[in-house]
Order: sequence, then C-alpha cells, then structure tokens
Amino acid sequence: MNAIARLALALAVVAVATICSAREKPIQIVVWDERQPKQKSMYENFLGNHIADYLRKHKELSVQSVGLDDPQQGVSDAVLDGCDVLIWWGHVRQDEIKTRTARRIVKRVKTGELGLIVLHSAHWSTPFMLAMEERTVEQALAHLTSEDRAKATVEWGGRRERNAPGRDAELTPCVSYEKGRDGNIVIRIVRPNCCFPEYAAHGKPSKIETLLPGHPIAKGIAQEFTPPQTEMYGEPFHVPAPDAVIFKETWQAGQWFRAGAFWNIGKGKLFYFRPGHENFSVFHQPEPLKIVTNAAKWLGHEIIGLKKDK
Repeated sequence: MNAIARLALALAVVAVATICSAREKPIQIVVWDERQPKQKSMYENFLGNHIADYLRKHKELSVQSVGLDDPQQGVSDAVLDGCDVLIWWGHVRQDEIKTRTARRIVKRVKTGELGLIVLHSAHWSTPFMLAMEERTVEQALAHLTSEDRAKATVEWGGRRERNAPGRDAELTPCVSYEKGRDGNIVIRIVRPNCCFPEYAAHGKPSKIETLLPGHPIAKGIAQEFTPPQTEMYGEPFHVPAPDAVIFKETWQAGQWFRAGAFWNIGKGKLFYFRPGHENFSVFHQPEPLKIVTNAAKWLGHEIIGLKKDK
C-alpha cells in the first residue's frame, strides 16, 4: 500500500470514528415542572420526575429534572448550555416565570440551540406564548418581499394575558399591514391568546387519531388510541398555524383538538402535546410516554445536527 492509499485509509477510519462518536453522544434532555403538590395524587414524585424517570430508560437520552423553585427557576444558562431538548410542564404558576427567562429560552430555540416540547396546560406557559409570538412575526414577514421586510416594523396589539377567549372571539393572532407614503410598512399584530374557548376537567376518555403515521414523533404509535381519563380542550386553539398536525383528539360530545402539533421557529422546532392533567393517568399510559420520547429523540437529533454544522 502506497503512502497516498495509507493516508486515505487513515482519514476514512477517522471519519467513521467521528460519525460513531457523534451517534453515541446522548441527547441532553431537561424536564421542567412547576411541581404542583396536587400532582402527587397521581404522580407520587411529581409529574416531571415521572416523565424523566421514563426517559432515563432510553440509553441515547441523558435526562435531568428541574423545577420552578430551583435556582434561577430551574433554567439557568448553565442548565440550558447542557440541554438539547427542554420539556415543559406548567399549570397554576405560569405567571411566575419571568419574561426575560422565557426570552432566553426562545432565543435558543430560534438559533437552533434548543428544541422545546410543551405539554398540556403549558399552552399558557411564558416560553410557549413568546414562541408563538415569534412564529407569528416570522409568518407575517414571510408575506412581504425582501425589500419590504427591510422597511417593516411590528406594532403589537392586545396584552399578554391568560384569559380564555369567548366562542365568538376573533381568532388570534390577527395580522394586518399598512404601507405609508414613504414606503415603510407597519405590521399590526394582535397577540395569539394561546388558549381556546372550551375546556373541562371531567376525566372522560378521548380518542386520539394519528394523522401523520410516517412522522418520527408517531413512530410505533397506533392509528388510534384512547386515554381513559383526560381533560377536554375544545378548538379553536388561538395560535399561529402549525407546520404539521400529527395527532387529532376527539370527545364523544363532539369537541376536537389538534393534540400534537409542531412549529418551526427560526432554526429550531417546538412540539406541543395536549393530552394530560395532573390528576389523571395520562402519563401512566404507554402511548403518551412514547410520543414524548419520540419527540425528544427527533428534536434532539435535529438540534445536535445544527450544533455540529456551526
């Protein structure tokens, strides 16, 4: 074997070793939970810890569990620096999360440093609400030419509140454009409410249908499955249009909801999974736990790939 062939072989061995090493690197998962005491009636060691314990069964995941009462609300820069995917569960203490804390999280999502999974009642979490605002701006700007985008400014309407919309309320976010004589464009946006007009913690069963069985998040999930107990949320969900709706949920009384959807936000991704309630057995069932695991793996591989490309 001549010198050139030996060099080529050595480089090939290094390349294969590098690829194998990258594949062996675990996905860093952080599960965040406000750790509401009422959870303990169904999840003895809190819901977030319950999910984290399940994820730890998967060798390709390295899992840390944090809470609202931890230093820096559980999401210090040090924690986020070591995180590929952040899983978020919040309920009655949503407004305790500082806006600047949520902005740090959303900034990392936009730059492709972090994948975000938002569960059930965390539709009103500050990180989810700010992420939906970011997505709204991205969609609004996408309707403009590159020349007009350079001249555009955004004016926000509506306050960031946590009040459920009425059945007849105008769907948010709402976007309108006004072009001045100077060519400048004002984009007026009514913030997404991030809620829905109907909900009931009745604990009745729902039916979840897998709409995109080929999506990685739906891997190994049946075409239909039934949580025997869950809280009901009824559409319309006041959020910007998702890039994909993977699961649809229905109830016997006729309500329905986009139970699993994801959005591209900047370079990153966010997945919202609706089924749950801290006093119901949803996350003792195999399907919801598998869906969260699939989402963590998919988002994690996406984020690790983006980090490698930097």
